[in-house]
Amino acid sequence: MSRISVMKPWLGAAESEAVAEVIASGWVAQGPRTEAFEQAFAEHQQVGHAVATSSCTTALHLALVVAGVGEGDDVVVPSYSFIATANAPTYIGARPVFADVDAVTGNVTADTVEAALTPATRAIIAVDQGGMPLDLQPLRRLCDERGIALVEDAACGAGSTYRGAPVGVGADISAWSFHPRKLLTTGEGGMLTTNNEAWATRARRLREHAMDVSAAERHGSLLAPQESYSEVGYNFRMTDLQAAIGLVQLDKLDAMVARRRELADIYRSALADVPGVRCATDPDYGTSNFQSFWIEVLPEFPMGREQLLEKLATDEVSARRGIMAAHRQPAYAGHPGQMVPLPVTERLTDHTLILPLYHGLEATDQARVIESIRTAGGA
Repeated sequence: MSRISVMKPWLGAAESEAVAEVIASGWVAQGPRTEAFEQAFAEHQQVGHAVATSSCTTALHLALVVAGVGEGDDVVVPSYSFIATANAPTYIGARPVFADVDAVTGNVTADTVEAALTPATRAIIAVDQGGMPLDLQPLRRLCDERGIALVEDAACGAGSTYRGAPVGVGADISAWSFHPRKLLTTGEGGMLTTNNEAWATRARRLREHAMDVSAAERHGSLLAPQESYSEVGYNFRMTDLQAAIGLVQLDKLDAMVARRRELADIYRSALADVPGVRCATDPDYGTSNFQSFWIEVLPEFPMGREQLLEKLATDEVSARRGIMAAHRQPAYAGHPGQMVPLPVTERLTDHTLILPLYHGLEATDQARVIESIRTAGGA
């Protein structure tokens, strides 16, 4: 049997042609394609400004900086997230304070965030985990009442919706990932979106060493203007090679989401009668892009999560453990940001796994995944 991967990006001839055009143009660094990608992404996400970056992590970093978060501040984050969510505040001298998550969606809620607030809380980072949209409105009210910045880590969220609109729209500022594990990929890369023009302007400057004249402007001038640096900035730029791929991928995003939702429906239907398996599903306030399709292995299932992963591997199916708990990682061992119990985070981390799901997943391969789980469950 051939191995079934947990994910594969949907890349093809159109992306190759787009990159070839950039190479032929002679402009491969951040330039006109990056600007075009920013404009197209902002329009698709129904937001005023988009700023391309080298990764979602650097977008989160910039988001916190432009939102005024700094040394000595607290930032409430889910532990149930890739470690970059906690790292971003750490980079700027702030303290990540871990909040628990909802048992069904895997996302923070207004209640779990409120339990983790401190007098020094300056911002929260709320994650659309695995593409599952978070319930933003209660978080919006909580932040507005306390004067706290609402940062949405929408790394997995491109194509997901919240109350009929794209996720990320209602936050003060949002960060996106274009890593190959995401639907829309540029290899590496990220984006920051916001309706705050001043924040977007500063983020554009900071990502480019805080130069007051962009590299594109300097290289496009016969007599380059003298640049100056008003503050310490960063090198968080995207290349035009990446942006060219991103533009093609953005045109395919709606088709990607439709296909993933179709595959998710097949999983849910096929596993509905298997005791001890709980499948990820849309909340009543939004729709998921199913960047990850995860199941929770409940106590009534005949084997534990680790045994099921081994069974799948024996059947040549590459599944993955669920989302990490950052507070358990050595980097955050004994960290003072663990101030409240995190029972749901720990339960989901220990008992969930991610099944293969990608645009090109063949029906016969998905059937093999389903059969492996059903056999393990005695169904």
